[in-house]
Amino acid sequence: CMTGYHAVPVVADAIVKGADINKDDAFKAMLATATCPYYESLGDYMKLGYAPFDKYSTAASNTLEYSYDDFTLYAAAKAAGRNDIAEEFAKRALYYRNTFDTNVGFASPRKANGEFKADLDPYQTYGEGFIEGNSWNFSFSAPQDVNGLITLFGGDREFVDKLDQLFDMDLPAKYYKDNEDITAECLVGGYVHGNEPSHHVIYFYTMAGEPYKTADLARRIYSEFYKNSDDGLCGNEDAGQMSAWYVLSALGFYEVEPASTRFWFGAPAFEAVDLKVAGGTFKIKASGLSDANRYIQSVTLNGKPYDKAYIEYSDIVKGGELVFEMGAEPAVWY
Repeated sequence: CMTGYHAVPVVADAIVKGADINKDDAFKAMLATATCPYYESLGDYMKLGYAPFDKYSTAASNTLEYSYDDFTLYAAAKAAGRNDIAEEFAKRALYYRNTFDTNVGFASPRKANGEFKADLDPYQTYGEGFIEGNSWNFSFSAPQDVNGLITLFGGDREFVDKLDQLFDMDLPAKYYKDNEDITAECLVGGYVHGNEPSHHVIYFYTMAGEPYKTADLARRIYSEFYKNSDDGLCGNEDAGQMSAWYVLSALGFYEVEPASTRFWFGAPAFEAVDLKVAGGTFKIKASGLSDANRYIQSVTLNGKPYDKAYIEYSDIVKGGELVFEMGAEPAVWY
């Protein structure tokens, strides 16, 4: 679907989370998909470690999407004890690095001879090697390897500074006026919530130790960008993702990493939610929640202090109670 082979992450995620499916059939299907000869640029991607821009107009985003999908196959193989497959796709999962030009600090298309595009405009969507997004947004499209991405940006401080620039910039209208998927109503600075490749990015702040910035952004987005009206979604509802982002984020967490078991905390929208799960009920409470008290101050899980920035899938599905103590002051509890 689009660029990449995004049916595989669904199957891979099921395996990682312990679903009762036929793993032999699953791996047969996933491997056939991951090596499909007629998928655009996939052959060159496997040979070169990236899709070449002189052959494919969306080479940079192709590389990023394939690398994301490759990671999910790696994760599934590791979970299933298929070490031969895991070893191969662990390498491919890092091919996203081959499209990152550290000289300019952005993901950038490169030619078959290895040269990067010389005049990259990271604000422009068209003609820059990406599809339905610019380099400012796609440069963060490696949720499978956040630590590696931070290194490419130059370190923790540089990574957070780059995020700040993304959300604080004033993106000129000329960069989105002719794009059917992007309007001013779906922007936070240069971050495009109206199209899906960026949906995980606000949670990078939590992963980088500044969860209060995630909270501010999550609350703004689900409060302002989702409305009970005919045009209630601010962008393209591809395969339900625009709504799926809201459902998870409003609970107070989001699965940033593909085919993983961790859901990273953000900003709960409701004082109390009951989720029906395999083990019974998983209760989520946000004590003291209000528009002012939007920041998580502390967390307990089943009555015990909890000092992580994420909740494990296994803790959710067995049932229990997660309590956020909310307050008006930005805080870091982990």
